[in-house]
Amino acid sequence: RLFAKNTVLAKSRFWYFMKKLNKAKKSGGELLAVNELFDKGPTKVKNYGIWLRYESRTNTHNMYKEFRDVTINGAVSQMYSEMAGRHRAHPNTIQIINTATLMASECKREHMTEMHDSKMKYPIIRKMPLVVKKLRSTFTAKRPTTFAR
Repeated sequence: RLFAKNTVLAKSRFWYFMKKLNKAKKSGGELLAVNELFDKGPTKVKNYGIWLRYESRTNTHNMYKEFRDVTINGAVSQMYSEMAGRHRAHPNTIQIINTATLMASECKREHMTEMHDSKMKYPIIRKMPLVVKKLRSTFTAKRPTTFAR
């Protein structure tokens, strides 16, 4: 499984890995199809673990990262932007070794486990009180009260 922005980059990455792993070159092979894979349940938030290798300015590093997203593609795009921000790694230097969907008990990172509390509550900060239809107006002279009563 490869992650790329488009089919041209996907084919290029495929032959890059085939050359490294199997000693197979593009001239000695043929691609039959390039298919995009979709998640089965893209409405439920899941935990994803990504094992990767990247080249920094000095050396090659292995890394394991965890993300929460509704799709694996979203988690991979989070990973690319985080690697660019935190480690200044270009997308072409990052090699995704493995991806996995994790259960809540399998998560290791603290920023992931703190989201697993079933009794977690978020405050409603800007709840506007509903005004009766006949008293509503487009423009009013005073500011609305936005605190919840």
